[in-house]
Amino acid sequence: MNYLAVDVGGTSTRAAVVAADGNCLGYGTAGSGNPTSFDTITAVTAIVAATRTALAAAASTPADITSGVVGIAGAGGATGPRLHRELISAGLPEPLTMEPDLLVAYHSGSLAPDGYVLVAGTGAAAVRIRDHQIEATADGLGWLLGDAGSGFWIGHRAVSAAAATLDGRGQPTALVDLVLSQLGIATTGPVNDGGRPNALQQLVHVVYGLRPVELARLAPLVFEAAEGNDEVAGRIVARAGDALATTLGAVVDPRLVGPLVLGGSILAHQPSVARQAIVALPRGTAAPSVVTVADGVAGAIVLALRHGDKVVDESVFARIHTSLATLR
Repeated sequence: MNYLAVDVGGTSTRAAVVAADGNCLGYGTAGSGNPTSFDTITAVTAIVAATRTALAAAASTPADITSGVVGIAGAGGATGPRLHRELISAGLPEPLTMEPDLLVAYHSGSLAPDGYVLVAGTGAAAVRIRDHQIEATADGLGWLLGDAGSGFWIGHRAVSAAAATLDGRGQPTALVDLVLSQLGIATTGPVNDGGRPNALQQLVHVVYGLRPVELARLAPLVFEAAEGNDEVAGRIVARAGDALATTLGAVVDPRLVGPLVLGGSILAHQPSVARQAIVALPRGTAAPSVVTVADGVAGAIVLALRHGDKVVDESVFARIHTSLATLR
């Protein structure tokens, strides 16, 4: 009797096969499976690939799976039912439940029934959790309408700042050379027939050929430049922290005090941004404890076990994390 847990992210997809006692037996990874950023086919391909790897590592088959959980953005919308059908058709076990990615992120860090989670990876969002369920959500609206403070948001501002500088509209910044190098564009060259620097013309061509969410890979360049005291990069980092604080503040209920779980690559690897988001909370509503999680795999495991009518207490929760760490 085993359980399947899948955490689908904008950058990568992770799957784990776990025993009823919380001991992880197999682990697998694949590429991005976010159907909002890409499409349902991409999501199915990534989820199936990660699951097959995890099943093989656990010497298990879909028939051995009692229940499974897939944590994914859009689980509660129109994408969820279609994705569920596609996954079952692809051979995943029938007792499969789609859960919001932010819910599995929260349960990766805490077993408390009430609390908050703020995630900033490729995208960004915050939720308030009451009685183990999402009660309120802010942002997570995708690259076109929101995701303020996310990797995409930061990367977009990095390439925009570089373009403005090359165009003569922006102040000098180290982001120009960093962005051009990252995208494989020569930093020097003649002015083209339209009167623009060749580097700028190439930048426009390359960027418009990318999927918007791919700009998230430029986010680390902003932090690198900011650490070197680049003024433009420093402003982007500060505004990212402010944006995330605003998002978190939008779901805070002064009557609900619980742990705050931080997730996503930005908050996991940039403590200054995390501190800025937390400090900006209104006094008296800040969570009594803050936990940072690498991803939502552990939370997907917690929910998979619960869907299988298993009790997940602190000892099982610790076993999930310990055994999962040995497989990563």
